[in-house]
Amino acid sequence: MEKDIQEILITEEQIQSRIRELGEILTEEYKDKDPVVVGVLKGVVVFYADMIRQLKVPCQMDFMWISSYAGTTTTGQMQVKRDVSVDIKGRHVLILEDIFDTGTSLDFTYKHLMAKEPASLKICTLLDKPSRRKEGITLQADFVGFTVPNAFVVGYGLDYNEHYRNLPYVGVLKPEAYQ
Repeated sequence: MEKDIQEILITEEQIQSRIRELGEILTEEYKDKDPVVVGVLKGVVVFYADMIRQLKVPCQMDFMWISSYAGTTTTGQMQVKRDVSVDIKGRHVLILEDIFDTGTSLDFTYKHLMAKEPASLKICTLLDKPSRRKEGITLQADFVGFTVPNAFVVGYGLDYNEHYRNLPYVGVLKPEAYQ
């Protein structure tokens, strides 16, 4: 796997340090709110596991899985493969996401959860890649770990063809590894 990495963009130490910082911010934000923390599968799993342990307030954990793929081909239509199991009406909800890229899936997730009438709905993303945002996506993350350039990043939950998720850092994949 390491041979396919062009460069390490964010080290394991940088990630852990930033997660501790975000944990302090989110702990203050959600004190006395008993939030529901929703992870969007699969890429968020590594970030979610580390982030939830830094949140020093009572909270509930839940997950969603959305997809626009049928096999290996995109359908262009987002669909909920697994919805939240907690009733979030009137609750404070925090979406944890691995990467805010084009914005298509996060915009869909946000609107889907807003329809369930939460008291508040905020987004915390490990990575923000604003240069790839699709036109018309006005959604913004409330909490951002790192802003990254327009490069093909993998590791720390992010994948290419379901590989590289287990790298402890975020790296740029060599073009020859995915072309």
